[in-house]
Amino acid sequence: MPSTIIPGLRYRDAHAAIDFLCKAFDFKRHAVYEGDDGSVMHAQLTYGDGMIMLGSVRKDDSPYSRMSVQPDDIDGRETQCACVTVIDCRAHYEHAKAAGARIVDEYEEKPYGGAGYAAADPEGHIWWFGSYDPWAEPATN
Repeated sequence: MPSTIIPGLRYRDAHAAIDFLCKAFDFKRHAVYEGDDGSVMHAQLTYGDGMIMLGSVRKDDSPYSRMSVQPDDIDGRETQCACVTVIDCRAHYEHAKAAGARIVDEYEEKPYGGAGYAAADPEGHIWWFGSYDPWAEPATN
């Protein structure tokens, strides 16, 4: 397996988050594992060749739980943002808006290439979607 980076998130209502991410942002369910209490112990959603993992917020005293907060715990701010490359950014933006996503940074053609926008999911996590290809060779000036 090649090395890769997969963002991991936690949600108070992970089932609702999975539904929203699939409906508004077009993620696909790859795997969802539930705990005995019905919480999401671990889930994997894909978008193209990318993947995110998520689970339910846990009320335990593990080191990870002690270091993790939700956006509403810190006045709706976020400490990081998942960036997702999409083929047709304008269409993705229109679809997300129509599905009820809260747009926090409007769609814009970027001066460095591509286009992008940012949206918050129902629990306040910020998602940036864009057509900029970070793997392309940088333009020389």
